[in-house]
Amino acid sequence: MFRGIFVTGTDTNIGKTVSSAALMLRYRDEAPLRYWKPIQTGIEHDDDSAEVTRLAGCRPDEVLNCGVRLRGQVSPHLAARRAGQHVAVRHLVDLLRAQPPGPRWIVEGAGGALVPLNDRESMLDLMVALGIPVLVVASSALGTINHTRLTVEALRRRRLKVAGIVMVGPRDEENRTAIEWHAAAEVVGQMPRFDSLTPAALEHWVTTEFDRSGVLFGCLG
Repeated sequence: MFRGIFVTGTDTNIGKTVSSAALMLRYRDEAPLRYWKPIQTGIEHDDDSAEVTRLAGCRPDEVLNCGVRLRGQVSPHLAARRAGQHVAVRHLVDLLRAQPPGPRWIVEGAGGALVPLNDRESMLDLMVALGIPVLVVASSALGTINHTRLTVEALRRRRLKVAGIVMVGPRDEENRTAIEWHAAAEVVGQMPRFDSLTPAALEHWVTTEFDRSGVLFGCLG
């Protein structure tokens, strides 16, 4: 049985990596945390493990840097097909199961909940296999109510616990209120699009605004 939080989003490049780093900053002093990106596509351009390490000042032992690594900024199933590989949930779960017990995991997904991993499995199937609560990262802009509710409903349909929601972009209290009411989930932070995404800027936001009620700590297990 795993403990931790899975970070998913309503879209790609929505802010999952920064939210993962925020979780590390917020709770590493209260519980042993390790970050893991099980699937990374577009490795010729992106390295989310390195970005979380930079933003959260992670030690080497706080990041599990293994898993599926594929070229091409496309869906995992397509990147794997182009590389002649097969991505399987069972293999990813086995990687995590082989790690020493104890830490709570901050697991960052690729894309959204229903992005395909192969012809039969999606990112949602990985979430179910891990069985940990899910933090949803969503835009604050027009359209977010629909996108966020669809993601939350997909998670709950598979009996996953929604830990909370992070809204990214300009503050919109109307959208926040609507999401909390209609999705029945707490917005644990409204994250700006940082002019300069530095470790200091993120730490300031985490200290002053992120999960002030502490609800996410209860989800870490």
